[in-house]
Amino acid sequence: MGKRKTRPKGVPKKPQPKLDVSFTCPFCNHDKSIDCSMDMKLKTREAYCRACKAIYITSINHLTEPIDIYSEWLDECERVNGSEDNPRKRPRIA
Repeated sequence: MGKRKTRPKGVPKKPQPKLDVSFTCPFCNHDKSIDCSMDMKLKTREAYCRACKAIYITSINHLTEPIDIYSEWLDECERVNGSEDNPRKRPRIA
């Protein structure tokens, strides 16, 4: 029978890198002014700028992280700004 391989004692595990929870505001460009908070009971999340008071609220699931909130906010800003710059990208209103 083969012997089970074990890790040598005294060798610590490598720590996982921490994800950011404060980000740069897309409107006022203040560094680390965006804070993300999540309410799992109400299943909502909020990104809030302490400098210019900009706010973004959306729904969450159990896999959501603060970086996801911020990246969705940036994607939404790009989508809105892109539709104003190019009239061909605007959605048609019937």
